[in-house]
Amino acid sequence: MLMAHPAVLRNLVEQYDTLRILQAENGDAAVQQRMDDIAYTLCVSTGTRDIDAALVAARHQLPGARPQDDSVLTA
Repeated sequence: MLMAHPAVLRNLVEQYDTLRILQAENGDAAVQQRMDDIAYTLCVSTGTRDIDAALVAARHQLPGARPQDDSVLTA
């Protein structure tokens, strides 16, 4: 599988996070359409089928990401 460049992934994740905030504030149709476009691109770029999995996969591919999430192991 081809892997997206980390800079591209970081940009897509940042855009999606920003748009999610805008969508929560005003529910604009143009914002939702852009979110859908970015979600699709993230899914294709990470080889996933839904945005939640795509965001997790993208964040794990970014520089500095921990190879294993141990957050469920800490109290």
